[in-house]
Amino acid sequence: MRQLPKPLYLAAGAYTVSLGTGRPEFNPRKARPGLEHYIQEAGKAVLSQISDPALIDEGVIGNFMAARFNKQGHLGSLMILAHPSLEYKPTLRVEGACASGGLALATGLKSVASGLAESVLVMGVEVQNTVKAVYGADILGGAGWFAGERKNGGTYFFPQRFSDRAGAFSAKYGAERARQAMAHWYATAVEHARLNPQAQEHHNRTKDLVAQGLTPPNPRSFCEHINLFDCSKVSDGAAGIIVCTKEGYERLGLTRDDVVEIVGYGHAAANLTLPPPDQTALTTSRRASAEARAMAGIQPQDLGVIEVHDCFSITGLLSLEALELAQPGGSIDLVLAGENKRTGRYPTNTGGGLIGYGHPTGASGVRMAVDLWKQLTGRAGDYQVPMTKDHGIMISMGGNDKTVVSLVLRR
Repeated sequence: MRQLPKPLYLAAGAYTVSLGTGRPEFNPRKARPGLEHYIQEAGKAVLSQISDPALIDEGVIGNFMAARFNKQGHLGSLMILAHPSLEYKPTLRVEGACASGGLALATGLKSVASGLAESVLVMGVEVQNTVKAVYGADILGGAGWFAGERKNGGTYFFPQRFSDRAGAFSAKYGAERARQAMAHWYATAVEHARLNPQAQEHHNRTKDLVAQGLTPPNPRSFCEHINLFDCSKVSDGAAGIIVCTKEGYERLGLTRDDVVEIVGYGHAAANLTLPPPDQTALTTSRRASAEARAMAGIQPQDLGVIEVHDCFSITGLLSLEALELAQPGGSIDLVLAGENKRTGRYPTNTGGGLIGYGHPTGASGVRMAVDLWKQLTGRAGDYQVPMTKDHGIMISMGGNDKTVVSLVLRR
């Protein structure tokens, strides 16, 4: 079993508002902040928590498609906008579709584990509200095998991929109960987001969220097996956190109460050109998260807080099964019983997740780590859950379960 060569920690997490439809300040007809703004805002929020930003050794930023959404590449050098002291230090950008933020964490982790750095500023950013949704869906299609899948993939390529998963899941385990569970997943995501002031759905005041989530899918305008409420929204935002050693966080003026330890790490990738081996299972997520749990030496029932990549409600259900919190098909009962709620046995996506907080693609993996850090250090504010267990886990997934980074954190 692989083990980390030294104790590693996460500290000083922060993220921006997830801007897009649903936020009162969002207006598609008015100029909005760009990449530079979000990198500065999230970076400064992280660095304001440490004694001296000049002590940061390196920087890495996750991003998926800024070259198309914003016509901007070379984001490693844009990181220097976070603080002048980053000038001339090693910085780089990494990409792995929706797992870009998770890969940024993995890159920072490896740099610190190698001994080349004691503290690495890890960020993620995406600004997607620069094009109409139909064009954005085509850009996001690059997370799949564009040359082989896109032509026959439907107008909304990735929603169609996960609609296919929802259809297979429904056929196998019962369409009515699956639809109910997906609606409850949506309702829980919004309920959690209402407690998170930075969430895109924070201001959602729909009275009957489950009824809204039960809106019948319309294949004429969208997809056969999911509706718009099953989907994460188009979002702009950024997140940041520091990966460090014990010596690193002490040099930054932090104490043990300010950090969480990285005790498990898993990273798996599947062949992008092949279809999923099982439409009703996230096999790559299962492998990466099992590797992280094995390194940490914990069982699924040891998890006190969870962050999963619910780009769609069906992905949330399948992620709970990938974590072995439920048998195949058993996530339906788990969600209908409210066990994924903040008050349930397995508090999941407590700040709203991708459906509730939003999905600024390259930032989502880092944002997950920040929310786990907040929960495990008691800094989650109105959405803090009672921490009766010491461990949390995250699954940062890219594409149709093709690239996955999983971390287990311990308070």
